[in-house]
Amino acid sequence: MAWMFSSLLQVSLFCLAISGVSVSGATFSPVLPPSYPLAVRNPYLSAWVPGNQVANLATATPQFWQGQNLTWSVLARVGGTTYKLFGAPAALSSSVAATLMSAEYTSSHSVFTLAARDVATFTLDFFSPVSPKNYVRQSLPFSYLTVSVDAKTASKVQIYSDIDETWTGQSGATVSTFTKSGGVTLFQLSVNGAVQYSENARSQALWGQTILGAKASTGITITHGSGTPSAIRAEFASNGSLSNAAPAFATGNVVAISQGLGSITSGSVTFGIGYVREAAINYLGNARTGYYRAQYPDTLSALSFFFDDYADALSESKTSDSLLVQKAVAAAGTNYSDILLLTTRQAYGGSDLTIPNDTLNTSDIMVFLKEISSDGNVNTLDVLFPAFPIWYVMSPEYLRFLLEPILQYLETGRWKQPFAIHDIGTHYPNATGHDDQVEEDMPVEESGNLILLAYAYITATGNTAWGQDYLSIFTKYADYLVTGGLNEPVQLATNDCCGPLANQTNLAIKAAIALNAYGKLFGAENYSSVGLSFANQLFTNGLGLDSAKTHFKLQYGSNVTYGKDSDYAVVFNIFPDILFNLGTFPSSAFDMLASYYPTQQGQAGVPLDSRVDWSSTFWTHWAGAAGAKQTGGVEVRDMFIDNVWAFMTNGMNTPPFSDRWFAVPGSGGLIGGTGDVVGAFDTWRNRPVVGGHFAVLALDGPGQF
Repeated sequence: MAWMFSSLLQVSLFCLAISGVSVSGATFSPVLPPSYPLAVRNPYLSAWVPGNQVANLATATPQFWQGQNLTWSVLARVGGTTYKLFGAPAALSSSVAATLMSAEYTSSHSVFTLAARDVATFTLDFFSPVSPKNYVRQSLPFSYLTVSVDAKTASKVQIYSDIDETWTGQSGATVSTFTKSGGVTLFQLSVNGAVQYSENARSQALWGQTILGAKASTGITITHGSGTPSAIRAEFASNGSLSNAAPAFATGNVVAISQGLGSITSGSVTFGIGYVREAAINYLGNARTGYYRAQYPDTLSALSFFFDDYADALSESKTSDSLLVQKAVAAAGTNYSDILLLTTRQAYGGSDLTIPNDTLNTSDIMVFLKEISSDGNVNTLDVLFPAFPIWYVMSPEYLRFLLEPILQYLETGRWKQPFAIHDIGTHYPNATGHDDQVEEDMPVEESGNLILLAYAYITATGNTAWGQDYLSIFTKYADYLVTGGLNEPVQLATNDCCGPLANQTNLAIKAAIALNAYGKLFGAENYSSVGLSFANQLFTNGLGLDSAKTHFKLQYGSNVTYGKDSDYAVVFNIFPDILFNLGTFPSSAFDMLASYYPTQQGQAGVPLDSRVDWSSTFWTHWAGAAGAKQTGGVEVRDMFIDNVWAFMTNGMNTPPFSDRWFAVPGSGGLIGGTGDVVGAFDTWRNRPVVGGHFAVLALDGPGQF
């Protein structure tokens, strides 16, 4: 049977992914992931290389997160011989492909070691800083590539890198600008006549500038060139340098930088790659820009600082990477650590840290998050909510920065509905609100999300004054939950692809916890009482349970479609009750769930509810964390983590960490299909919701880094 073959294939691939095991002569640490992050800083600087190409890194093709190919080549010349290190065409004449020895990823680095015959060893370190408490560093729209060499004998060594207009999002309208000043060599590629705040059909920005740069340092000779790939690469292969010519850019050209180290046995050079948008976000008709521009207002000065900051950024990353491994292993083991390391850059890389473009006022900080891969909305509440554990753990102030754009828009009164808004812009980077009241309504979902996110921020930081500033808004949506939280008309919830339903048990659980949280946060016992009453009806009185009281059903009450005893939902919304120690539901509810979830374990995981054949990486982490402290809870937590780890390492997928995969064979009765392949990813890629993987670590408290 096909599914049996698929299962056996997965098992064999799982074994290959174990840390330290050699695949095609190379080792992968901690595992071989679906895709390695290379330059991942924001929704438009997001370059990856599929894991199935890494064994042949010298000729691998990097990709934008959505899957389109990018040109980014790295060559080295040692003693007159040219070696392909990364992204080079297989047909490049007079060159030798270096052989991959090892590949490793941490929370901020992807590091590849290659052998150039028996002449030298090269290390490529793709480093995208994650520094959420250093707002300048975090907001810089650049990523590092450091190439290090260890030669057997002293030899002349030169390192080369090039890019082309695949990074600009449009072919045939590219303009190149070259600058050399203050030791910085800088190419900027842009789309001539691009409309501000516009994207192409595959989610690449059009109105900014792609940059490739380097900065002079002692003993390093920098040259540059532009032209056809064959001519420029041949020039480097012949001379170990470039002509320093930068003619007008033509379609198909590359821009390139070469760095010569002289005659050495060891050394390194660093390149910078980035995507700059001076007007980065359109917020209610006003431009916002990266925080860094308050200190470094132009690209040249920002890039110069970026290179000067390398040593400090590297030191910070080593400390943070090590601490994350330590904490994750202590919380739930090495599989959990492997997941969090791959999660971190992706979660932070979905956002822009901004200030006003006109005043550059650093006290007016807003973070904008793109709903990557699904529909491109701006600051979607049911994306912020599942992702919030990573910010809760690493940078609680981010929660306020993400909520400010939403709350300030709501404060204008332009959103007229009695429930919270879904997002503040149909498509990134246009955060222009929904004055026409047309959006993807999720009344209970988003009202509960807003209150619980506020609770997370205020309790993590102690900033009660901020809560008082927006008290009227939180009260409005708490009032909505009082009347609508347990009397739900047909509506969407966060997994909107499943369609609308009335009386969703998972939503009612969210309403109960949010009302209790609101009451505790603002000293309003009457709201907590309503929340506790909801919980009592759902669990103690059995409204939301099957007749044997073994699990929560998908829907509660009468006249529902999915209210049979066999129907269920992974009730991830119960997690905040444990995280915040609210006591909305009794411990027996969590014991019940810990006993029930293993009964739904399928071939490759637990389907998210009884309608579907797929599972969710972040929601199952929430469910595992919710029961982790209960009887049998550690086993259930580990089951969910191991399911995600198996999906991440099964060798069947190449997109940047998809958050959804097929857990069981599909059938006509499920929202899925008979052609769905167990273990394969389901549609989504590179979404910041993976921040929810930090749910188990969040149990150890906020602000751990």
